[in-house]
Amino acid sequence: MKRENIDQLVKVEYHQAVSCPLKDIQFSFFQMVYVIAGKGFLKINDNISSYSKGSLILLTPNDQHNLEIIENTDLLLVKFSERYVKNYKWNSINSMECLLYGASFLSGCILQNKPDVVLVNSIVDSLLHGLNYPDLYQEELTFNYVNALIVIAARNISKMRAEHITSNSDKRAIDIINYIQGNIHDPALLKVSAISEKFGFSQTYLGSYFKKQCGETIQQYISNYKMRLIEHRVLFSDMRVNEIVTEFGFSDESHLNKFFKKRHHMSLTEFKKMKSPKAMV
Repeated sequence: MKRENIDQLVKVEYHQAVSCPLKDIQFSFFQMVYVIAGKGFLKINDNISSYSKGSLILLTPNDQHNLEIIENTDLLLVKFSERYVKNYKWNSINSMECLLYGASFLSGCILQNKPDVVLVNSIVDSLLHGLNYPDLYQEELTFNYVNALIVIAARNISKMRAEHITSNSDKRAIDIINYIQGNIHDPALLKVSAISEKFGFSQTYLGSYFKKQCGETIQQYISNYKMRLIEHRVLFSDMRVNEIVTEFGFSDESHLNKFFKKRHHMSLTEFKKMKSPKAMV
């Protein structure tokens, strides 16, 4: 399988496709695909969904994807690296890259919030105009347009996740999840006692409430979320093990490897050698 990288933080491309431009390629970056025209089917990993004009699809690094084109399809491809997402100073969204990785558990168009449709259409038109008529400060404008698309994608993924977790009117579970994600690098704030105090629950009630709303215990959620972030650091960044230790508040490399081996039955170094996209070329 061919491997594709980008040598820019952000890259925007326009494609007219009669056959799949994404097939048999493994990407090392995020990619938003906006369908300007056409229809067909999209397969991401084992999920199959239809696409049509106006669909906004988010592809995450290391996904397997394929388009089955029924009608000639015009696409706007917006590519951006994980490092760009991680290093950009988002005002109110913590761990943005992991929120975007949540799209791999969804299928099809992520643009489900109707008011956002008009915004996305406007941004796409602006990006196309920039491709066709580049002008002074075009790169800065493109970054701003892409940032807006990333935030809109995150908002829609968050709303879809909320609907998936609970269908009733009580959204406190989402507030708890947002708190966990925002403080995932601080073990002290992830203790059940700290979360209980923050949300005014007893520790016993918090456990049963979270399990009922989210289908797993709060400790399982914290562990799974942290593990996903660590996996992404290992596979898609140049971070050293000691840097990951510091970022997530482990006492030392041995402590981190013990946490990692409990899930994967191998060290981080062994995991990277086996799973790294470079090793799969």
